[in-house]
Amino acid sequence: MAAADLDGAARPRRFHRFSLFAAATLLLLAAAMIGSLAIGTVAIPASEVWSILIHGIWPAEQSVSTAGRQAIVWELRAPRTLVAAVVGAGLGLVGAAMQSATRNPLSDPHLLGVSAGAAFGANLAILHVGDVLGPATTPLFAFAGALAATLCVLSVARMAGAGTADRLVLTGVAVAFVVMACANMQILFADQRAAASVVFWTLGGLGASDWSTIAFPTGALLIGGGWFVLKARDLNALAMGDETAATLGLSVERSRLVLLSVGAFVTGVMVAVSGMIGFVGLMTPHIARLILGGDNRLVLPASALLGSLFLVVADIVARTVIAPDEMPIGIVTGIVGGTFFVALLSRAK
Repeated sequence: MAAADLDGAARPRRFHRFSLFAAATLLLLAAAMIGSLAIGTVAIPASEVWSILIHGIWPAEQSVSTAGRQAIVWELRAPRTLVAAVVGAGLGLVGAAMQSATRNPLSDPHLLGVSAGAAFGANLAILHVGDVLGPATTPLFAFAGALAATLCVLSVARMAGAGTADRLVLTGVAVAFVVMACANMQILFADQRAAASVVFWTLGGLGASDWSTIAFPTGALLIGGGWFVLKARDLNALAMGDETAATLGLSVERSRLVLLSVGAFVTGVMVAVSGMIGFVGLMTPHIARLILGGDNRLVLPASALLGSLFLVVADIVARTVIAPDEMPIGIVTGIVGGTFFVALLSRAK
């Protein structure tokens, strides 16, 4: 994948390419977010969206829009768009880190049974517990389930001495199957009307996003993302193989466990807010590496930007393709992600 360090002659050229890439992606992301605020059952012109945003940030400024449209943009679409951008960035970032830490190009943020644990917790809250903690009940139970599943995987791996990348992945897959079976069993014995909301959450959705939900994924992204960026050189070393990483003075098993634990924490928070959204963290790191090479100092932030852009656009599609109904966003990302990998395999051939 990546060399531990960029060659001295190639470094300025690659960082220059990254600067151009980041600027272009940020412009596309800004355009996609404005489009997300404007497009919907009630179409609102982009100029009016700008007026509403300025009025919301600076109330002294007059808005040319009606109160109803202001509520649509500021209370419904703006928090949803921001959550999509943050969740996409988090999944893309974690996906890039996981693939380097495990040397597995098919690793994604849902490694270590995180999504299965989140599904179990969400099912428990929706089907059996109810809103005992208000609107935060399902996200909190989902995060608790994700954390419990991750701790279970790490405990099993430690007891079995599974410190290598391959064994950690296999342990995560085994625990995920067991936990997911328990989650599905809850659906089987639950009231079918309640089970419908569980299915929608399992397929991913951002319809429940509001201003109160933004703080948690944003904090997780800043903490976990900052940690990954600081450990980018360690990820480069792990991507070269355990023997090379050990030669460079890295404690391989300990570093990998810490990196995967931080990734599981970030993913758990994202899944608790958005449900299980696949392919974002699996696909965007591959695109970043195709454009920028394998250095994680560039791949990590690039994957975050691409993940953010991809999920904002996917959310627009999910809201509009069968309007006025809403398609689970996981279906959109699955179709695009599967098509991307078929194209990638054909290109590689």
